[in-house]
Order: sequence, then structure tokens, then C-alpha cells
Amino acid sequence: MLEGLRCSLRLALALGPRRRQPAPRSRCAGAWSRRRLSRPAARCVRPQLSAAPRPRGLPMASPTRAAAAFARQDCSNGCSPECTGAAGSKETVGTFKAKDLIITPATVLKEKPDPATLVFGSIFTDHMLTVEWSSEFGWDKPHIKPLQNLSLHPGSSAFHYAVELFEGLKAFRGVDNKIRLFRPNLNMDRMYRSAVRATLPVFDKEELLECIQQLVKLDQEWVPYSTTASLYIRPTFIGTEPSLGVKKPTKALLFVILSPVGPYFSSGTFKPVSLWANPKYVRAWKGGTGDCKMGGNYGSSLFAQCEAVENSCQQVLWLYGEDNQITEVGTMNLFLYWINEDGEEELATPPLDGIILPGVTRQSILDLARKWGEFKVSERYLTMGDLTTALEGNRVREMFGSGTACVVCPVSDILYKGEYGREESNWTIIVS
Repeated sequence: MLEGLRCSLRLALALGPRRRQPAPRSRCAGAWSRRRLSRPAARCVRPQLSAAPRPRGLPMASPTRAAAAFARQDCSNGCSPECTGAAGSKETVGTFKAKDLIITPATVLKEKPDPATLVFGSIFTDHMLTVEWSSEFGWDKPHIKPLQNLSLHPGSSAFHYAVELFEGLKAFRGVDNKIRLFRPNLNMDRMYRSAVRATLPVFDKEELLECIQQLVKLDQEWVPYSTTASLYIRPTFIGTEPSLGVKKPTKALLFVILSPVGPYFSSGTFKPVSLWANPKYVRAWKGGTGDCKMGGNYGSSLFAQCEAVENSCQQVLWLYGEDNQITEVGTMNLFLYWINEDGEEELATPPLDGIILPGVTRQSILDLARKWGEFKVSERYLTMGDLTTALEGNRVREMFGSGTACVVCPVSDILYKGEYGREESNWTIIVS
């Protein structure tokens, strides 16, 4: 089942909406295309860049409703006077437009790395996208420029109060040499919701997506000619208010950077990972920001992650509540494929109750599994008690995580209360 999900996702990325065809042989397979480094990227012959069509059952969030929610926020505690009353909707009036995009190509292009040696997130492409905003002037024109360091005031609110958020999506090169983004509308929806929660200005999601596509087109030769590598896209949104007051920022910067990546975990693609489950640490709570992709959710998890490594585990399995509910892993949503309490074959994952990040890969797995119709698919609460009882009864078939960075990653072991729970498989034959 797990391998079937990975194959389905891979085919969707490689072939898009077209019917499946065998992969053609090409001299480019598994290697970067070589071009003169001094050639301007904007002059390259571009393969078609396409975003997967938006499913009818997964509409993008309404800008009107979200903007209204943004304006209705209770800003009496710690916000600037401009945030109260009718002025609260001032920054939702305008948005930047892709048609106003300014493109300044890099004059010197960097050499592309070998896809087989890529380390996740350590190499960046030639260009970046930036868009500035202020409460006084609204959104500035979007600008694609050579990758460069940011110049920020040391009092910027992102530094002191974590007024920031980010997203993560990927561009893949298919067997037809076309470059595709995987369900980017879901990332734009989530980024918009996170902006509302962070009191950052809202924007038109379609316009941002069009700007991102233009950035990827410009840096298209950085999309690996490989089936095991991709181009990671990192939109980021930060408050740049130059003030030490705890308040809604009057200045902000939205930027997007690109990075060619291989497997997220150093163990490689599709290698099982071990998890450390300990209820003394909590990732998120009801009413918090666990369902938003904010850096504070990740930075505060590093201490527990270090303890997981000290206990010979690769990731933290976050628990919640007195009954030790299973929520998610540090970089992944979690799935359990098992025989449930009623004897049913079931694929289960924790529900989106405000403490779970609504992952794009998570939603895609649920959509695929429901389309298959081969077993029960549930979004339900699971506890460590449920899991340990199922392991003792040999009812656990598979357990795996999902995410944009790792795609689908099997779980081999869970360390809980000093004991390891391991998943046995009837697919193996013991030789000695």
C-alpha cells in the first residue's frame, strides 16, 4: 500500500494530466543540462511549466472571507492604533500583480550541482522573488532579482517576536521534460491562512502563484533532470516593523527562494526512520498556531529533536493530552495502516483539529486512498495506547509519515516509555 501511494504520487508528478506513457530515453536522464554560465537565464528555451488543476472538492479559501476575518481580529492588546476600527481593513484593499513583475536577470549564472550529491536545502539558485509591503503605501511591485542577502533593521519584528511564516512546495521535471508544480493552490491557501493568523497583510493567491511560476521558469535549468531530486520552493513572509513594541507590523517582506534538493533525510529516499515519543514535550495546543506553517513551531521543537537524537531516534513523535494522542512528527503528518478495533482494514491519520498542520501530501494521500476504495480511510484520534495494543495484537500493517520535503517515509521503530515498538512484516524471509 505504501509503495502504491509513492508510485501514484510519482506518476502524477511525472505525467501530469496526460495518459501514462513509458519514459523516453534521453541523454539528459540523471544529469544536469550543461549551458554556458554567462548566458542570461531569461533567454533560455523554456519547457512548459504547469500547475496541476485545482480539484473541485478542494477550493481555494475565499479572499473576501479571510480578509474580513483579518479585519475583525481583536487588536486591542498590544497592536498599533491603526489596527482598530475601520482602518483594520486598509491593507486588504490592494495586492501586487504579476503583470507588474520586474525581472532583473543575473549576469553570471552559477554551475549546477550533481543531483546525486544534493544535500537538502544547502544550495540555492540564481534568482529570488521579493515583494515589499507597508501600511502607508500598500504592496510594492514584485521583483525577481539575483539571489542576494537581505538588509533588515535589527529591530525588525520577525527577529524579536517571530512575526513570520513560510511555505514549502516543489517543482518536478517529468519524463516529457515539462516542469510541474504539485498542487500549489493548497500551499497558497495555507500561506494565506497563516498570514491572517500572524497579522501580516493578505495578498491575492493567484497573483503570488503566477510570480512563483515566472521565478521557476527563469531558473528552470535548476530543476534536476532526475527522478529522485526536485526543486524546492520556499515562500517566506516576515514582519519588518523597525520597532521593539509587540504589535501588528506596519512593514513586511514577502520573498521566495529556490533550492535543488535530494532526499530530506540523510538516510536516503524511502529509508525507514525511528521516532521518539515522550509526553513531556508538546508541539502545539488548542487555540494555538499548530495548524499554521510558522517558524516558531519548528524552532521551539529543536530541543526535543536533540533529545530524540540522543536516544538514537531520528524524529520526534509529538503527543498531546492526558491520553497521549498521536498528532504528527516534526517534519511529517502521520498515517497508520492497520486492522482497527472493529476488525476493519483502515488507513487512519489524526484529524485537523487546530493542532495538526494541514499537509498537502497528507491531503493527497487521503484523496488517493479514498479514490482506490480498497479499505476504510479515516481522520480520527489515535493514542499511544491504541498503537501499543495494536502492535501487541499484530494488527499494525504499516506506519508512515508524509510531507513535501520527505514525500512518503516509512516508520520502523517508536521509542515510548523506554521501550521500542517495532513493526513486523510478512514480506521478509529470515535467512539466519
